[in-house]
Amino acid sequence: MQVHPISPDRLAELLADRITALPGAGERWLRVAVDGAAAARPGALADALVEPLRLRGRPTLRVSAAGFLRPASVRLEYGKQDADAFHDLWLDDGALLREVLDPLEPDGSGRVLPSLRDPVTDRSTRAPYTALPPGGVLLLDGALLLGRWLPLELTVHLALSPAALARRTPPEERWTLPAFARYEAETVPAEAADVTVRVDDPRHPALVGSR
Repeated sequence: MQVHPISPDRLAELLADRITALPGAGERWLRVAVDGAAAARPGALADALVEPLRLRGRPTLRVSAAGFLRPASVRLEYGKQDADAFHDLWLDDGALLREVLDPLEPDGSGRVLPSLRDPVTDRSTRAPYTALPPGGVLLLDGALLLGRWLPLELTVHLALSPAALARRTPPEERWTLPAFARYEAETVPAEAADVTVRVDDPRHPALVGSR
């Protein structure tokens, strides 16, 4: 498999070009996910896409999957450090579909809830609904997003080697490492994504491939 080093700025430009070349771009809403462990900083890449897309005439809306976790009573039912629960239960897929992705179907309302629940306080964020203009792009970031049958027009996976993931994960979060190992084995995100970027060194990403 070929790996092509690319600068962070050039990566953002390339992805913005890829998004604006998608079928229906400029006419319908597009839903783009940047998937990766927190150590891979998927939110930073999603943020970096906002300005290139604006310059291409595409309004954007940023949403983080961290704002759509299930209540603590559900996600911590098996303990605060259960890797299988982190993999299977933490993300509220139904709420993400209902409040973010389904409203951007061709016949949807375009009204998106940017966040549902604060993952720290476990309380509602009380965020107001936001209307994404027709032709706009939703930029969603988060971990373990692939393999869930989420309706997305483009998926980008930020890949880390096991050693890099362990090195860049804070000690208090290393209990999640088995969940990411399971994700690699069961979902194979590097193959499931439309675009995969290796980010063992975030200063020097490398484009692995796209389809």
